[in-house]
Amino acid sequence: MRKTQYTQLSAFYFFYFAGLGAFLPYWSLYLKSLHFTANEIGELLAIVMASKVISPYLFSWISDHIEKRLVIIQGSMFISVIVFAGVIPYQSFWWFALVMAFFGVFWNAALPLYEALTLNHLAHDTNRYSDIRLWGSVGFIVVALVLPMIIGGSNISLLPLIILALLVASTVTTFLVGDRASHHSYQSKQTHIIETLKKPIVMALLLACFFQSLSHGAYYTFFSIYLEGHGYSRDFSGAMWALGVFAEVVLFLLMRRLLTKFSVCHLFAIALFITALRWVMLALWVDNLILLIISQLFHAASFGLFHACAIYLIHTLFPGRLQGRGQALYAGMSFGLGGTLGHLLSGYAWDSMGAVWTFLSSAIIALIGAIIAFKYITEERLPAYADKT
Repeated sequence: MRKTQYTQLSAFYFFYFAGLGAFLPYWSLYLKSLHFTANEIGELLAIVMASKVISPYLFSWISDHIEKRLVIIQGSMFISVIVFAGVIPYQSFWWFALVMAFFGVFWNAALPLYEALTLNHLAHDTNRYSDIRLWGSVGFIVVALVLPMIIGGSNISLLPLIILALLVASTVTTFLVGDRASHHSYQSKQTHIIETLKKPIVMALLLACFFQSLSHGAYYTFFSIYLEGHGYSRDFSGAMWALGVFAEVVLFLLMRRLLTKFSVCHLFAIALFITALRWVMLALWVDNLILLIISQLFHAASFGLFHACAIYLIHTLFPGRLQGRGQALYAGMSFGLGGTLGHLLSGYAWDSMGAVWTFLSSAIIALIGAIIAFKYITEERLPAYADKT
């Protein structure tokens, strides 16, 4: 891959996840500043995630049939900018719910398509995916560190404008890359999505991804609020988000080496087990600075290792024209259905069960995913054409 091509592909990840870095850690704080309740905050974030259940698959199905993937990416990002601007003039709950619903449909449709586009550009060098994807983590870190300096105190009202600017930047980057069709020599095989979905390893993978994202609901919805409730500053909260994603970057840098030495299936299962451990530590020892930092470093596994392995497995199990739909199913089952229920249920649990039991419940959910992965996602179940690292 040429250096220019690498830079062009990386630019989208940088700005897309910079936008996510402004949205995930701080949108709940912004909503709290507007006096929304914990239930309403959980519901509004769940609405954004709910669109991932259907929209990525719908847009990917269209893309796989008309073979205009890049045009769909560009269109969905452009519309997401227009729709998100709607949060600025009105601030009622139902207006926010409507805007979040339409925004989520288009914003969440772009990433799975771009993942498939990136892997097609990489052709047979898919192990280099993590080298490109890490720039998304860098963008997240930059925003997580810089944003508290801008929105500290009463300046949280600037957050929608900052997110909007980052959405515009990520949209612009989609016009810097070219479209690319699949390079798989086995493209003619396994053209029926239903046949692929019936395979035990595929069902187990999607189910494990669902439980993994479900377990993250409380973290993504209430982590900043949780830290502030224990006396930590907003700057410290931003630093903790950045630390977690920095650990993720280190993991992405090491991913190619890990895939040459260890089984991707084993790495995937280990990521889920470490996630369960992370939520236990966050539930019981949030006031212990050292253990809190260690739990954030575990983000390298709970997202970085998990996501890199999942992308590789999905790319392997959904070949040829099924690539876009495979990535969409991964996004829909994990960040979509799992993320939606995670945000929604954590919002209800936070008030009724308390923070500790909410995070301990998250640990149990992640452990279920780990057990499924250890039992059913094995090298022997991968297709014969897979490059079994």
